[in-house]
Amino acid sequence: MSTDVILPFIITDWFTRKGWAPRQHQLDVLASWQTGASALLIAPTGAGKTLAGFLPTLVDLAEGQFEGLHTLYISPLKALAVDVQRNLNAPIFEMGLKITAETRTGDTPASKRARQRAEPPNILLTTPEQLCLLISHPHADLFFGSLRRIVLDELHALVTSKRGELLSLALARIARLAPNLRITALSATVARPDLLRDWIAQPVPGQPTLLLTASGGAPPVLEILETEQRLPWAGHSANYAHRDLYETIKRHKTTLLFVNTRSQAEMLFQGLWAVNDDMLPIALHHGSLSVEQRRKVESAMVAGELKAVVCTSTLDLGIDWGDVDLVVQVGAPKGSSRMLQRIGRANHRLDEPSKAVLVPSNRFEVLECEAALEAVAESHQDSEDPVSGGYDVLAQHVLGMACASPFAADDLYDEVRRAWPYRDLPRGQFDRVVEFVATGGYALQAYERYARLKKTEDGKWRIANPQVAQQYRLNIGTIIEEPMVKVRLIRQRGLKKGQSNSPVGYGGRVLGEMEEYFFGTLLPGDTFMFGGEIVAFEGMKDNEAFVSRAQSANPKIPSYMGGKFPLSTYLAERVRRMLDTPESWSALPDQVSDWLRLQRDISVLPRRDSLLVETFPRGSQNFLVCYPFEGRLAHQTLGMLLTRRLERARARPLGFVASEYALAIWGLGDLSALVRTGRLSLDDLFAEDMLGDDLEDWLDESALMKRTFRNCAIIAGLIERRHPGKEKSGRQITMSSDLIYDVLYQHEPDHILIQATRRDAARGLLDIERLGDMLRRISGHIVHKPLARISPLAVPVMLDIGKEPIFGEGRESAMADAADELMREALGQS
Repeated sequence: MSTDVILPFIITDWFTRKGWAPRQHQLDVLASWQTGASALLIAPTGAGKTLAGFLPTLVDLAEGQFEGLHTLYISPLKALAVDVQRNLNAPIFEMGLKITAETRTGDTPASKRARQRAEPPNILLTTPEQLCLLISHPHADLFFGSLRRIVLDELHALVTSKRGELLSLALARIARLAPNLRITALSATVARPDLLRDWIAQPVPGQPTLLLTASGGAPPVLEILETEQRLPWAGHSANYAHRDLYETIKRHKTTLLFVNTRSQAEMLFQGLWAVNDDMLPIALHHGSLSVEQRRKVESAMVAGELKAVVCTSTLDLGIDWGDVDLVVQVGAPKGSSRMLQRIGRANHRLDEPSKAVLVPSNRFEVLECEAALEAVAESHQDSEDPVSGGYDVLAQHVLGMACASPFAADDLYDEVRRAWPYRDLPRGQFDRVVEFVATGGYALQAYERYARLKKTEDGKWRIANPQVAQQYRLNIGTIIEEPMVKVRLIRQRGLKKGQSNSPVGYGGRVLGEMEEYFFGTLLPGDTFMFGGEIVAFEGMKDNEAFVSRAQSANPKIPSYMGGKFPLSTYLAERVRRMLDTPESWSALPDQVSDWLRLQRDISVLPRRDSLLVETFPRGSQNFLVCYPFEGRLAHQTLGMLLTRRLERARARPLGFVASEYALAIWGLGDLSALVRTGRLSLDDLFAEDMLGDDLEDWLDESALMKRTFRNCAIIAGLIERRHPGKEKSGRQITMSSDLIYDVLYQHEPDHILIQATRRDAARGLLDIERLGDMLRRISGHIVHKPLARISPLAVPVMLDIGKEPIFGEGRESAMADAADELMREALGQS
């Protein structure tokens, strides 16, 4: 773009005093604004995207004469909005600008939120959920009437989720309230930037929307941890690496250690403290910890007081810490785009390379880490594309618009189609969503409790009563976690006499939250790790679990339901290619390359364009192990469908287990003989038609549909999580949703929420599209290898069969012993 832009002296003088100069892409964003265009800026982490987003606002407001809301900054993370506000107020103060900038998140006091609606600041930094609350108020037109700009930060993290769908609908409404606004979106490097540009262009049709890019800066320095320790066959704790990681932390100023799940974060944090001979300041940060604890860690990071932080995706889009000089990814990264995002947390400066170390948790993950290394070196992106819109999200938005003011269906339909995910929404489906919001649909319309909208005399839709708006605002949003329980630390162990559910010690501090289901597995006195310390479970009351500090050699590790990432399709293809090209094995550790050579000698290696299926006996059972390398979700679905087909073939399957890389099925029938004699055809067994009737039959019987329906019903507002002054327990919500599901499935199987449920199950929980692609790829290319005993490649997935729930270090040593025994079997030494 042209750099012929106008910067006020007060801003150029600030750059000069700082010894800085605006970068080209920052000037390009300013030029796009001054020519009246929206823009998408694609830039790597550390390129100054945030300043680029705010520079047009600072220029426009430099004279200090603007009244009302000028710029809306929307962030996917509350912590990011708070940090940007801090970093934004500093230059505003240093320049002496008369600009007001405030945050509005779920942590903002209600009194301040009310004041903001009456007296909006010039710049408001907020989240998608708060934005939806704002547009649902009756005077939203006055609040947004002065709006000139919207800045969407980290857009790539929003457009692939239901939060992005809800945000797109909010943008469509705001574009109607403020028709002259322009949108500036900021994103890390993505695979298809043209789709993201279309996403932000959709709400402002007929206006130019530019695609701007920043130079990549210094390439990252990325390596796999070198260790003399023995690499595990399976598992995800990476216990073997704790001492090596500790030495690495000591050699650097500040290290961020990313893991893929919260339970991994707890285990790694404990492991590092166990070897922390120098008492280095190491902290823990994940989404289940209390807000106060997370803010304390973030503040300590900003102040440079921490040597390392163990964290999850809560810091993926993290705060701009220039002192972080190393990122460690513990466990395979699952995708190159995610890895590049995390690498960018180190050395948050464009002209200097970021440094990162990958730490595989097991031998298969070594292959995945090597594939990620190659992908990052080639700057390859495997980010997901934006998704089409769900009916449950649309139902929530329709109700919110009725809370703002009565609407005409024709007008709202036209507006909704200005949201990219709903651009192709058929009118008939829109009308069904409106009817569902109004009455609950055909099967539920007889129940007054589901009547949320009424028609006015002029044919518009309005809310049935003021309580509908109150309930809507209490339950807004699309983030559905497992039902949560507060974890409260008490001062004394034991319970009050005669009160079995009422632990003593009320008033203790809240450590954070945990999924409700986990506490159903505990008895009083059981110990577990939480927030980096060992606690003992004392009892529960309402939605609180009471714990006390404890000592234990083998505490349980909470298993969190959220936060697990699937292996990306691109990395999976690279892993298959690596296995198929032995000449590439020189880059692998000797332990891993020797393992692959043993597989080649004893069985065969999976080929890039085919599927290896091994069958062998072990004890009184027979096993079928295949290696699709398509991720755990797709493999679990494949296992469910294959066992149904094996039952029909009278192969007598008993069960299956799936990993990210392989699937193992075991049973009583001689699978090798069945294939050899032609009674079982592998081509028929793995035929694509399993995604037809077999899938439908399994879904009809599966509890998965009910769990998925529960989430859709919550988002659509059919089932409420919160009421004034109280919150439903997970059990109450589940019972309500199960009853409604049964009614709808029996009397209205094409109900709009049943449709939404099937879409979610296919796209997320079952990975149907990916499984279908795999079945098409291997059609006619299945390699069967009958064996007399287990193969070396099958050892990791076989370790998961019949695994006892051992916790702590005992589990790792037990798995190591079992792996040794299996490898001796594979080599014929047992």
